[in-house]
Parts: sequence; C-alpha cells; structure tokens
Amino acid sequence: MLRVGDVDDRVSGGASARSPEGGAVGVGVDPEGPGQGVRGGGPEQRAVHDEQGVALPRPEGLEQLGAESLDGGARPVRVRSRLPQRRREPVREARHGAWVRPVDAHEVPPPGVVVQDLPRQLGEQGDALGAHARQPTRSGPTYAGGMEEEAERRAAIAARIASWYAAEARDLPWRRPGFPPWGHLVGELMLQQTPVARVIPRLAEWLERWPTPAALAAEPPGEAVRAWDRLGYPRRALALHGAATAIVERHGGEVPADVDALLELPGVGPYTARAVAAFSFGVRTPVVDTNTRRVLARAVAGRGEAGPARTAADLAAMEALLPADPEQARLVNAGAMELGQVVCTARAPRCDSCPVAGLCAWRSAGHPPYDGRRAPVQKRYEGSDRQARGTVLRELRRSEIPLPRAAFEPLWPDAAQLDRALAGLQRDGLVVREGEGYALP
Repeated sequence: MLRVGDVDDRVSGGASARSPEGGAVGVGVDPEGPGQGVRGGGPEQRAVHDEQGVALPRPEGLEQLGAESLDGGARPVRVRSRLPQRRREPVREARHGAWVRPVDAHEVPPPGVVVQDLPRQLGEQGDALGAHARQPTRSGPTYAGGMEEEAERRAAIAARIASWYAAEARDLPWRRPGFPPWGHLVGELMLQQTPVARVIPRLAEWLERWPTPAALAAEPPGEAVRAWDRLGYPRRALALHGAATAIVERHGGEVPADVDALLELPGVGPYTARAVAAFSFGVRTPVVDTNTRRVLARAVAGRGEAGPARTAADLAAMEALLPADPEQARLVNAGAMELGQVVCTARAPRCDSCPVAGLCAWRSAGHPPYDGRRAPVQKRYEGSDRQARGTVLRELRRSEIPLPRAAFEPLWPDAAQLDRALAGLQRDGLVVREGEGYALP
C-alpha cells in the first residue's frame, strides 16, 4: 500500500528526452500547473515510502530525467519506461509522494491530469507499450486516489452543482423560457467585462430596437457604437454589427446552433460560441468563463486560483465534469458560472454556503495559498489611453456631425495622448475621418 508521504525532491540532473517530432518522450507534467518538477541537484533519487515509513525500492527499467527550464524555473520530471514487449509493469512517478499507475486507453483522466501518449517513433518499444503505457501526471497536490475514485468525486460535484443551480439560480432575462438565440448572442457579448446590473437594461433597449440580426445589419455600424454608449470596450459593438451581417449573409438571418459556425462570426470566441450553443440550443459542450475556471481550480484541482487562462486545458477540465445528458450538462455549465459568481468568489468565497464544500479539494487541503502564475493585471483607467479613447467616443456619440480635433483638445489636454487615441480609434474602425473632422462609422 502506497501513501502520500515525505519525498526527497533531489533528482539527478540531465536533459529531458525528446521524440523525433520534438515532443517529450514518456510522461510530462502540465507545464502550467503550480509546483511542477524540481531542480536538478545531487545524485540522490527521490525516496517513496510505504505506510510504515519504509523506503521502497525503485522499480527496474525506469530512467528519470530532469532539467531546469530556460527561465531558471524547474522543469517537469519525466519518467521513461524501458520495459520489454507486452509487459505491463507500472511506470511510476514519485511526485508529491504519490505514485501513479498505468491508464487504460478507455479511461478519462481527471481534470488537472495531463496524459501524453508515447510517440509512435519509439518503434518496437512503443508497440510493446501501446495505449496501456499512457501515464497520468498532475498539476496539483490533490490526486492521490485512483482514477475511479476521482471520477466518482467529479460526478458528485457535477450533481450537486446542477441541483443547487436548479433551486438557487438568479432570475435573469436570458435564463427565461423562450429567450431568443439572438438575444443570447447580444447578451453574451455585452456581459464580457461588464457587470450584469449594467447589461440588463441596455440589453432590453437593444433587443427592442434590433430584435433580429437583420434589423441591426440594416443600420450603419456607427449606430451600434452609438447605442453601446458606456458599456465599455466598444469594439464589441462593431463585432455585434459584423456578426449580425454575417448571420444574414451566411445563415438566412438565423443564429446558427453549431459551435464551429458560431466561431466563424466576427467577435465570437470559444466562450461565446459555446454559451450560445449550450444555452440557446441545448448542445452538450463545455462552457468556461472566469467564474467557471475558479470553481474548477478550487473544487477539482485544489488550487486557490485558476491562474492565466488556457483555453484547451480549461475546456478539457470542464468537459470531464459534464454529465452525458445534455440537459444536466446545461445545468452544470450554468451552475458552475453561477457558483463562481455568487458563492465561490475571488476575494471572499462563502464556503459555508457552497453546495460542493464537502467535496472541494481546496477546502479539504486547508485553503493553501496560491503560488502559481497569475493573469496580468490591467493598468489603471484614470489617465490612460483607454480613458482618452472613451472621451473621444463620448463626444462623437453626442454629435450628429463630424467634429474637428480642436473639439477634443479642451477635454484632453495631453496632445500626444489625444493623437494616439484618435489614431487607435481609426485603426480599430470605431472612428472615421470625414473631411477635416472625425465621426462614427
């Protein structure tokens, strides 16, 4: 019986093995995860202990390879098997004191676990190991049980989130029966970087004025920018106008249900496309926003923060949590976002009110502080180029005629910054030159 015990983190130095295609041979740790790998040091090998604290011998036929990364940080320790054909000895990794076992091809690894297939270029050795030599490694300290136990925990987390959301979801316009897909698309774009309370009245105004994509596409794009007013990030208004035009030209005026078709619309990214497909059309697909990532990081992976966004990894983590039933998957998608928004908040999580508190890996570990990579912090708004751009757009929204540069000078005395703002707005298509003045497009 193996346990999570004390580990001697000193490993022999060396270079990581690479396949002919440049990929790592064998097992790799998710490079984005916290605490990955150790620095190369002395000749000692990691020691793994049983429940009585007795050091266990390392299995034969294994080679540990470790090296420092280019930026001086620790690279993942990789373990490569030299097992003979058709043997299925466990390829183990003594990381965080836990050794992991082989994974069959049909098994789905838990979130935070990265599985790297052995390259086919290994020839006879690769054929010998095949799919059964796929080894999981992990990016956090919580995975010490078996794959089956972790799958059961994920299923329990999903069930509790769905049940909680069905009973506790806030009454928001886009959650009501019959809310149109076009309204979902408009709402999702408005909700990016903008609080719900500010979006609700503006969304109602937009849908009253432009109830269909065709209605918005028939107007000049400058009208969308004008109506956007102070929602922030006005390029979203241009994106909505472009999406409306594309929907009319490519889809007969109807918002498509297919994720790939939605991704082809201007301004529509992975989150928006999946949100519209899932919540308007019932498509079973992972939907991941900032709140979802926080819930996954804490409840599933045991980390206090999600760190910088990683689209592919984030979608895979949410996919592993979703039930097979599309309606239940919809509840889990919406519930995870709601949970992160109102309970599992960034600064003051209310763990006593959380429906998954008893299953939360971060809580069970004692809420350890996050020491991984962090997302970049946006610069302050006051005095920034963004504020200068907003000042120009505010004046242009109020005017029905082009305004000369002199009209903005009393509002923004920094001449160089004003020039940058005007040039940037023209580059982004938010402002056009008309004669000697500036106007909305």
